[in-house]
Amino acid sequence: MIPNQPFRPAPASARDKLLEAGVKLIRQQGFAGTSVDQLCSEAGVTKGAFFHHFASKEALGVALADYWSSSTGAFFAAAPYHHHADPAQRVLGYIDLRTELIGGPAESFCCVAGTMVQEAFLSSDLIRTACNSSILGNAAALEDDLAAAIEQSGARGVTAASLARHIQAVIQGAFVLAKAQGDVGAAAAAREHLLHLRRYFEMLLQPRIEETAS
Repeated sequence: MIPNQPFRPAPASARDKLLEAGVKLIRQQGFAGTSVDQLCSEAGVTKGAFFHHFASKEALGVALADYWSSSTGAFFAAAPYHHHADPAQRVLGYIDLRTELIGGPAESFCCVAGTMVQEAFLSSDLIRTACNSSILGNAAALEDDLAAAIEQSGARGVTAASLARHIQAVIQGAFVLAKAQGDVGAAAAAREHLLHLRRYFEMLLQPRIEETAS
């Protein structure tokens, strides 16, 4: 697996070019620090084209959270870890893939929805809601595998929904700490926390893993 593997095909329409520009610029400099002029310049489109597709920068932010969610969701839905027969191994495979995708500076692997919501959670209910849906939608995609793994392992005191949210909380937190680290060591800092996350799930689901291996 190559870190930072593209999740999306090359954009063809002006709208998709603007969304791709948003992915790049908001990861680099944040939502507030990115202007409509910068988005248009990066996308190679006119300001008229921008306002043809988006009523405001806030509207682009909402659309960007949805765009990020659908593109990353499709990527993970097609990932090889789904081929494991054991649901515990599918859960670990998801964490492994998230770890492998971390490489380079923080802006190359951080989550667009997580980046936007850190800035806009009080200033824009629309963006906050869209980012919440994006992050929790990613979590919800893990719930079936987690539920099956919990049942087979006999793990107690946990639910699939809470564990799915915990996975996303650790991933998002790892991205924040990577940004605080700076360019040197950002990826290593993020991967460290995902490796701890993997160890937790190995221990939590260990009875099922041992049975499968025997």
